[in-house]
Amino acid sequence: MQSTIANLIRQEHLPDDFADTVAEYFYPLAIRLRDLQNQHNMPVIIGINGAQGTGKSTLALFLEVLLTKHLDCPCARFSLDDIYLTRAEREALALDVHPLLKTRGVPGSHDIALGHRVLDQLLAADTNDVVPIPAFDKSRDDRAPMQEWPLHRGPVKVVLLEGWCVGAIPEPELLLQQPINALERSEDANGHWRGYVNQHLAGEYQQFFARLAYLIMLKAPSMECVQEWRTLQEQKLTDRVAAHHDGAPHVGIMTPRQIQRFIMHYERLTRWMLEEMPARSDTLFVIDEQHRIREARYGD
Repeated sequence: MQSTIANLIRQEHLPDDFADTVAEYFYPLAIRLRDLQNQHNMPVIIGINGAQGTGKSTLALFLEVLLTKHLDCPCARFSLDDIYLTRAEREALALDVHPLLKTRGVPGSHDIALGHRVLDQLLAADTNDVVPIPAFDKSRDDRAPMQEWPLHRGPVKVVLLEGWCVGAIPEPELLLQQPINALERSEDANGHWRGYVNQHLAGEYQQFFARLAYLIMLKAPSMECVQEWRTLQEQKLTDRVAAHHDGAPHVGIMTPRQIQRFIMHYERLTRWMLEEMPARSDTLFVIDEQHRIREARYGD
């Protein structure tokens, strides 16, 4: 197992001492998930929640490998990000409902029906089945063509669903009345956009999240850290695109100023989740300002 972890750490450009994080936090969590699946005696869906840059994708990757390769618990993973509505669909929403809905990310900007179909297919997959997993190309701000989607082969016992608002619950209506940042004050003064987002979160998203058997939260220390980490993510995306796309146009790459505005779309729900979700998470990893887990809390 040590060689597998070491290879993953190199692949993900993580520091060598990240192996300590895997040993102290990730592997014990993987065992919990395997045991949970054994108790249910059927495939289970695990939610991984965390603000931008907290390490959701990294955690999901390590859990998938640990479960599949070392705990005899075949696992598949996908991100809520990968079922965003297409750019054309969001542009139509921007015209029909509110201009802010052109920006991906908030509840109401995902294809939840597609998410249900993917979960259904994964949960029902047999030995010879192949399930395409949706993929979203953030460098182009659009869903990747289906022929580019990764394929999962064979049955699963655990499905990992990660995303910044996975498991979120709607805000009380009273909290929606006052704008909380410059974006809401200048572009949603009447609250129509945030009301639309909250309405969708209260509807089809709750039905989707009700399928979770277990909720993991990576708790960021502050919104300031989220801004810093999201900026770092964008720089990594820029570097990857520059290396692989030979100078083609990339509409999704953002400048620091654009990132600041982008994060304002997420701020309201992020702050609400930081307040209310820790108490109901099945596993809570508290992240410090150095981007490391400093505490783990378990609901059992």
